[in-house]
This record gives sequence, C-alpha cells and structure tokens, in this order.
Amino acid sequence: MEFIGKMKLRSEILRSSDWMGGWSYAIGQGTRICGLRNTGGWPAMEADRMEKEQQRITRKRPRSAWDVVPPAQEANKALAVVKNEVKRHASPPRRDDDREGHYVFNLGENLTPRYKILSKMGEGTFGRVLECWDRQTREYVAIKVVRSIRKYRDAAMVEVDILKHLAQNEMGSLRCVQIRTWFDYRNHICIVFEKLGPSLFDFLKRNKYCPFPVDLVREFGRQLLESVAYMHDLHLIHTDLKPENILLVSSEYIKLPGCKRMLEMIQRVSSDETQFRCLPKSSAIKLIDFGSTAFDNENHSSIVSTRHYRAPEVILGLGWSYPCDLWSIGCILVELCSGKALFQTHENLEHLAMMERVLGPLPGHMIQSADQNAEKYFKRGSRLNWPEGAVSRESIRAVKKLDRLKDMVSQYVGFSRSLLTDLLYDLLKYDPSERPTARQALNHPFFKSIA
Repeated sequence: MEFIGKMKLRSEILRSSDWMGGWSYAIGQGTRICGLRNTGGWPAMEADRMEKEQQRITRKRPRSAWDVVPPAQEANKALAVVKNEVKRHASPPRRDDDREGHYVFNLGENLTPRYKILSKMGEGTFGRVLECWDRQTREYVAIKVVRSIRKYRDAAMVEVDILKHLAQNEMGSLRCVQIRTWFDYRNHICIVFEKLGPSLFDFLKRNKYCPFPVDLVREFGRQLLESVAYMHDLHLIHTDLKPENILLVSSEYIKLPGCKRMLEMIQRVSSDETQFRCLPKSSAIKLIDFGSTAFDNENHSSIVSTRHYRAPEVILGLGWSYPCDLWSIGCILVELCSGKALFQTHENLEHLAMMERVLGPLPGHMIQSADQNAEKYFKRGSRLNWPEGAVSRESIRAVKKLDRLKDMVSQYVGFSRSLLTDLLYDLLKYDPSERPTARQALNHPFFKSIA
C-alpha cells in the first residue's frame, strides 16, 4: 500500500513527444533522427495543446519521505571508503549545474568517492547516464544522474520505487534492468544500474538497419512478452516500449556477410564495415526505462508512448490500459524483422492514414467514440479525412508507399511468415479489447515454431 501511495502522489510528467528518442538506461527523451523521415515537426496547434496538457497534469504533491537525503546509514553505504582513501578519491570542487540543470563533470573525476566517471553513455530530457567504476564492488556500472529540477527528481524517485518493486521477484531481475542503489548527490538523484550492452535500436543502426534473423526476432519477442506479462501481473503498464528501451545483456557479437541492404551500399560507400553485419552472441535482453510506468488504477495522462509505437486508442483519446503495451510490441517486432519503423511519422492524421494503409480501415465504433480533439481527423464522423487533410504531398507519398502488413513481412521473413504475420495482426488489432494479453501472446504458435 505504501508503494501504491507513492505512485498516486507522483507529479505526472508528459514524457511522450513526437520527437522522442531514447538513450540507454532510461534517461528520458532524446531525439531519434536516424532512419526517419523529417516532416517538419508538430503543427503549432498540436504543440500548444501538448504544452497545455503538460501544464494541466503537472501538479505539486505533498512532500514525501524520499524527497529528503537518504539516512546516514544508506548514505554511508553509497560512499563507503576507508578513511585513508577519502582524500585520494575525493569528489571534485562543487560546480554550478548547466542552464538545464544537468550535472557538470569531467571524465576521470569521482561521483562521490565510491564511483569514478569513465564516460558519458547518453543524454536526454531527464538527465545523463555515466559509465562508472564502482570501487566498492569492483564492477562497471551505469549511473543515471537526474537533472536538479523538482519534477525530474520526483519522477526519478517513482522509478526507483518501481525498480525495487520489480526486483522482488526472480523474473524481474531476469527480464528487467537491476538497480544497484541510489543516492542524492549535490541535488541530483543518482540511480546506479547494472551495466548492460547496446539497445536493439543501436544494434540495428550499427548494421545499417539490416533486419534481425527471424530466430532472433522470436527470442526477443518471447523475452519482451515475458517482461511485460510480469509487469502487468503487478498491475503496471510500461507505456514506453520501443527498441531503444530494450537492451542486450552482453555487448559481444559476431560478424557475418552483410544482408542485401548492406551489400547494396558497397557501391556508394567503400568500407569494410558495409560488407559485414553483426549479430549478438547472446539473445538475452532486459527491459529498461520505467520513468513513464503507470499503475492501471491511477489517473492517466492523455498521451503516452513514443510516437512510432503509440496505439490508436491513445491518438483517438479513448483512454488506455495494458493493451497499449501490446500494440507497441507489435510495432517493435515489425521493426526488428524489417529494419524499419512501421509508422515513420510525426503527425496524428498521417499516423492514422498509415495505420489504415497497413491494417485496413479503423472500426466505426472507435471513430464515433473519439474525443473532441480527434474529431477533426474524420470527415462527417465516419471516414478518415485523407488525403484531403494531408499537410503536404510528401505526406501523401509517404502513406502511399506503405505495403499491407502481410506483404511487408513477406519481404523479410521466409519460413515463419504466416505465423509471424498472424501474431502481428493479433497484436495490432485496432480495438484494444480484441488484442491478446501478454501471456496469451506467449502461447501463440510463432513462439513454438522452429525456423
């Protein structure tokens, strides 16, 4: 009950934006531009609406126990060093944060006497992730250093609570990133994670967006569904599933002859890297970034998920629950087996038009139930206002070039095409009530087939 109470007190932050990307270890919103078509960003009206929405849902909550500095016992544990090492491993002189509240550091400095900063792994809206050496446990760790702004500190502490909650079960430790500890350092919440490998998106990018073999897609999908099923059993909804938030446990890989897309690039780029593609030695993955995770029974913000993985019920303002995670998984599986994001868009009407192009027309009952903000996307309340409402000819072309889902999958997948396509159609059902649960999806024949 105490944990649920903290969740209900939190300051909800609208983290989903049309330009959201991701950095390892849940550092928040970045800018994902690689491999995506730039349509010019949001229309001003939508940007204004989202700004107002953020102002509406951001509220000040009562001071909680975790707003204060950890007790001496916890602090001493985080800063554990013997007395004769304190001077040698002392923290650097105190500096002002940068204009955005990020912690300012130099490589080789200490983050408390316990941790030595080795490199910056990423940066985003919520903070920076640093690779550090833990002198106490003698291992490499990833530390998320959160900006010294109240709303980000609040969100970080909610994430700490969720991470501890998930780690209480073996499945949580196996499928979700493990938190080592946390501490408050110079007004920055610092969350210490186990150090994992690259994200699936980073791996795709390294391979020039060549798709993963279907066997790997099957293993990734199985583990991802197991992670989400475990979260849903705890009444938690991740809400921000995407390849950037799925990390390989190991960084080790092997090199194989390049895929067709990579070999075609040899004519344009003379490089040894273009002749080979990398495959991970291990298929083990872990889920990260629980900063947007929500309880099913708490008040929900109207917009969740990174644009490309956002479910139709979110766009139409119909409310959302567990099924929005299953839609995201469907989009992710298409991307892993094709190398391309399924819906490469940054605008709602175009997004809905892409859905209809790939999956067929939206159900009438969902259109009729759409909220006032979504009514403008439809003509006389029954048909999508497309292509009449398109913002540009480029937008119309982007929709027209998309294939039906079954044709799209058949270009990349051979033996298991029909089984995978069947699973994807289940996960990408428009009506959230018709999508399978994560546990039901795990029983699909695709996960029992052998390619």
